[in-house]
Amino acid sequence: MRFLATQTACFVLSLRAMRSLLLCSMLLAARLCLAADGANSILSLSHYDEQPLDFPVLHRQGVEAIIHEATYPAFDSDPKYSARQAAAARAGILWGAYHYGNASDPKRQADHFLDVVRTNWERSGERPEGVLLVLDAEKNSHYPGGSMQAREAAEFIERVRDRTGVVPGFYSGENWLKKTFASTEVDAGTKRALGKSWLWIANYHYQPSVAAPWSRWMLWQYTGDGVCGLPSSNYPTAIGGLRKMERTIFGGNREALHAFWKEHSWRPRKAG
Repeated sequence: MRFLATQTACFVLSLRAMRSLLLCSMLLAARLCLAADGANSILSLSHYDEQPLDFPVLHRQGVEAIIHEATYPAFDSDPKYSARQAAAARAGILWGAYHYGNASDPKRQADHFLDVVRTNWERSGERPEGVLLVLDAEKNSHYPGGSMQAREAAEFIERVRDRTGVVPGFYSGENWLKKTFASTEVDAGTKRALGKSWLWIANYHYQPSVAAPWSRWMLWQYTGDGVCGLPSSNYPTAIGGLRKMERTIFGGNREALHAFWKEHSWRPRKAG
């Protein structure tokens, strides 16, 4: 009887282990299939990307949208932004602009960002229907002025909303986001302001998780500078003959991506 009981117990434990292993495998498979189910069709660019870009080729190979650096510290504008905006518009690619934030006056940063985006949009002969706006509030390691903190980011977001009627997206790496913007030390009012923005999160090693004030991410940047700890078959780092690109997945299909872009974009001619 003891032997039978021992066998039965071992069988139950083995069955539980198998179920646990199966569940883990299913969760892993679901995560690895996200690139196929979602729209793995967004590139982010800046003046640091010096490779020649063939926008029609990128579009044919699946790039639906580009988010380009427009401004960065200290109150500079990206010299490649304008020409690439026009080229993307000609190719039928959705367009977005981001500001790389630092710890200086956030309202002045927001004004500079919007002025640059609007001026380039107005002067362009070929331009997108609208521009998706994003605050890049990652840890600042190569521009002057230090790293943007939670209160500064909230003021930037509020300033953009007040001037355009559009709430910008919020970009950061997962670890920095949780340490700096989702910390218990951040006051409730600041978190409410941050939580109005949609989230673009970076994690090059696994599918990210979020923390309050955000309940989910809309965009996930899974690789940059060739760094990617995920299976290359599902998470490629190159496209259109270009290597070491910053690639981003949208948490939905192509139709949902276009609807999201239309809903959240700024159309400068309609702004006050």
